[in-house]
Amino acid sequence: MTAACDLCESDGGTLLFQGAGYRVVLVDDAVYPGFCRVIWNAHVKEMSDLDVADRAAVMMAVWEVEAALREVMQPQKINVASLGNMTPHVHWHVIPRYVDDAHFPSPVWAEAKRQSDPAQLAHRLALLPALSSAIVERLQALN
Repeated sequence: MTAACDLCESDGGTLLFQGAGYRVVLVDDAVYPGFCRVIWNAHVKEMSDLDVADRAAVMMAVWEVEAALREVMQPQKINVASLGNMTPHVHWHVIPRYVDDAHFPSPVWAEAKRQSDPAQLAHRLALLPALSSAIVERLQALN
């Protein structure tokens, strides 16, 4: 564990699934319901630091989370990103995007272009229990 690594010191969100090498969390983001992270459990800085089997496992988890998001949340697009500039610990952001979201078509980390519609956000928040179940079901089938 590295002294100042948020992902070593906490789950990084609401824990949905804990696998042998990785975990999946739901990020507490009121503007982006369904925003998930797939996080490698051990402190590893880059994907290429993982062996081939571990890289395959974490990426399969990313694709299963994406599939669950598409099925349940029905976004117009999914953004998948691995930056790690602020937290150099292998993790993938899997983010449902909608043409009416606050930042579309820019990344969620850009300046907001509009306010999100409260009714749409409430609808998307109501889908989170189904999303959580779908993610767990898909990942349990992998393990």
